[in-house]
Amino acid sequence: MNACKRVLNVVCVKQILRMIAVSLRSLGPSAMFYLAAAVSDFYVPWESMTMHKIQSASGPLDMRLAQVPKMLYVLRNEWAPVAFCISFKLETDTDILLGKADMALKKYKMHMVVANELQTRKEEVIVVTEQEKITVRRDTTQPGADVEDPLIKLVVDRHSAYIDA
Repeated sequence: MNACKRVLNVVCVKQILRMIAVSLRSLGPSAMFYLAAAVSDFYVPWESMTMHKIQSASGPLDMRLAQVPKMLYVLRNEWAPVAFCISFKLETDTDILLGKADMALKKYKMHMVVANELQTRKEEVIVVTEQEKITVRRDTTQPGADVEDPLIKLVVDRHSAYIDA
């Protein structure tokens, strides 16, 4: 049943995102999409699902995963072209993180991409825009502070400026 739910979730998420985006289109630049990182970039296609338990005596298991469809391009170009959009890019390799964030910014026409490295994601992120790269850090002088507080403040400030422009 879990595998069935997973396949349905891929389809449902796309439809729900479309429904929300189209519904918010009338808000124009006041609408904002804060699109956190995907849970997974891959899933097991329905036609690859087995009906019964996989037998270990059958030998090694080979599995082919399908890519989850990318929705950012269609969101920006069709469903909500005027909305303010922020996406995330998570990497384990610092050397490729900013390049991939820049690519996502341009390819999907995002207003901001929050670039975070897996090891330091709770301490700092880099917000990539067309004009700049802003390092956002957790306030270490405040007990229990997290990186989300200054990140949300930055996002709100930039969204407000976008609305006023």
